[in-house]
Parts: sequence; structure tokens; C-alpha cells
Amino acid sequence: MMGLLETKKNWIFDMDGTLTLAMHDFDAIKLALGLPMDSDILTSIGRLAPEEAKTKHIHLNEIELNIAKKATASPGTPKLLKQIKGKSHQLGILTRNCFANSIETLKASGLGEYFSSEFILCREHAEPKPSPNGILNLLNLWDAKPEDTLMIGDYLYDLEAGISAGVETVYIDPKGIFPFKNLATHMVRRLDEILYL
Repeated sequence: MMGLLETKKNWIFDMDGTLTLAMHDFDAIKLALGLPMDSDILTSIGRLAPEEAKTKHIHLNEIELNIAKKATASPGTPKLLKQIKGKSHQLGILTRNCFANSIETLKASGLGEYFSSEFILCREHAEPKPSPNGILNLLNLWDAKPEDTLMIGDYLYDLEAGISAGVETVYIDPKGIFPFKNLATHMVRRLDEILYL
């Protein structure tokens, strides 16, 4: 039986908590930005008046830049990316982070060599996940089919975006608890486990 490395030609990764170790304390960020606790950060900022939203985005970018500079690749990530690259498959990133901080994250974690900047889609380029727009944009850029594609992430929004785009999903949870497992096609605790699926 052929593994995912043979059957899937297009690999789309979430970044924070997937390619890199999770370091964002979202509740602390909401507190720092004075945002409500019961909604995600980008949704809350999106509800603000344009001028206030702009100020909050600048503050959010500063907070996230400090996190980006300390980014570490999650266990098994370079091994998996090397194998995908070796097969000449497409590699992309879909993140709710901003573009500048995404580049900084890849630089700090040593993963920059695996990704072309035109295939790193951030909150400036596509409607944020759980919208499937970013995945569909990448498929369009690659002239690729959903059935040849994987969306890999550590959170509900990654999986929802994948399902809406009609692609298989890989759910990474290092703790092995998988609270959103009903939305996952495959589940792993480390990214290099994908090599054996």
C-alpha cells in the first residue's frame, strides 16, 4: 500500500504549533490587546472601527514578532520536509499570522529553505482560516487538485478549512488528546509520523 508521501503531491501546513512548537498564549495576547476572551483575536479585531483595528494589528504584529524570533521547529519537521522536497512535491503554508512574522518564524526555526515565499499565504493574502480561501488559492497557483492535497494543522480552524476545501486533513497533537478528531482524516503526534501513514 502506498503512503501519503507517494499519493499526495501538494502539502499545505499551518505554521505555529504545527511546523513550529506552539508558543502563543492567546489569552495573554487578548488581555494585552484589550480584546474579549470569548472570540478569536482576528475576529475581534475585524469587528472594530478601521482606525482602532489598524492600531490593534500593529500591536499584535509586535507581540507576534517577539514570539517569531524564538520559534523552534517541532520534532520531526525537517525530516518530513526533506522527504517531501525530495519528491518534488508542492509545499505551502497557510497561517493566520502576518507575512513578515511568518518569514521571521521560518528563519528562526531553520525551516526557511523548504518554502517559497509566494506559497506562504498569511492574513494579508487570504481570508483567515477556517475559511478555505487560502487552500483554494494555493491549489489555483499550483494548478492542483484537492484529492492530491493535504492540509496539516494543530487546531480546529486548520481542519475546518481543509474540509471546506475538499482536501484530506492531518491533525497534529503532541499530547495525543485530539479534541477535534472527528474533523481529521489522519492523526499524528509528530510530523514525521506522516511518513508512515
